[in-house]
Amino acid sequence: MKVIFIVQGEGRGHLTQAIAMERLLTNNGYHVTEVLVGKSLSKRLPGFFTRSIQAPIKQFSSPNFLPTRANTRANIPYSLIRNLLKLPEYIESMRFIHQRIKKSEADIVINFYELLTGFTYFLYRPAAPLVCIGHQYLFLHKDFHLPTINKTELFFLNLFSRLTSLGASRRLALSFHSMNPDKKQNIYVVPPLLRQDVFYQEVSQHNYIHGYMVNSGFAEDVYQWHKEYPDIPLRFFWDRWEEEPVKRIDDTLSFYQLDDTVFLRQMAGCKAYASTAGFESICEAMYFRKPILMVPAHIEQECNAYDAMQNGAGIVDETFNLKRLLDFSKEYQPNFKFTYWVQSAESIILNELESLAPTHFEEHMYMVEEFV
Repeated sequence: MKVIFIVQGEGRGHLTQAIAMERLLTNNGYHVTEVLVGKSLSKRLPGFFTRSIQAPIKQFSSPNFLPTRANTRANIPYSLIRNLLKLPEYIESMRFIHQRIKKSEADIVINFYELLTGFTYFLYRPAAPLVCIGHQYLFLHKDFHLPTINKTELFFLNLFSRLTSLGASRRLALSFHSMNPDKKQNIYVVPPLLRQDVFYQEVSQHNYIHGYMVNSGFAEDVYQWHKEYPDIPLRFFWDRWEEEPVKRIDDTLSFYQLDDTVFLRQMAGCKAYASTAGFESICEAMYFRKPILMVPAHIEQECNAYDAMQNGAGIVDETFNLKRLLDFSKEYQPNFKFTYWVQSAESIILNELESLAPTHFEEHMYMVEEFV
């Protein structure tokens, strides 16, 4: 069965999900023909992704959220204006996506939360069934309990999720725990998609705090805390590509460019983990049974952080207050059910994909019979 991936290139999460999905499908006889990635002007495609993906990678111009001047949160008004000005470019991208789907003769298209995929299916209606995968679809589920947050921002987040999945045959919602499907919304809950490298790590506990910030402006928070507690080792990853691979501030503070092999190894050996609440790295830290401090940078991460907190992953703060994380780590209790849930991902996700196959493939089967 031929599959084509379309991936949102923002952040690390969707990219690592695509890596994990390619391996899962390839191991089970599927053929991923190519991977289309919506590129962001503010971030380059990480080396760990280009090294790990086996299928050919093609990039296209896609809407993205630009950071504020402080580079800590997304600048929504500026991002909206900038993306509207680039509309002709995005229309060309949709033509490109449609052409690639047709040329690949894909049996299934898997969309990793790329907005232009939804619009492509709305405008061009490709024949291949569309499966959309992402934790954001869980926020549309009738039984998902949302935190008390800005209702307007939540409305636009859910609108964005609906737009990414226009024309979808199925929405696969990645979740920290099992839930019944919401068939009215076409949502089926599946375990997190963690890369194979996660399962090969040797987990230990050293004395350093490990961290990841999707917007490098949070580095100032970390640096200020470090000045107050200089004896506690900190190893943080950021997206400042102009910096050297490892920027060593002093003996106990270093900032690393994002290298996923190093990132996972450092996480597996840390005392605790601090992050801007991206779903994927929270799942990895939970699997390694590490206490987590989550500092959400936008509405989606606020929902992630709330859900993770409800599942015993860690605590939430507005800044990188690592003292709170150290205090929490003394009372932290790992969620062992989460480990078993993650390990069931392959069978559950394959089940969902194969449930789409009969109607699509029967048509091809009858065509062959008629020809014979």
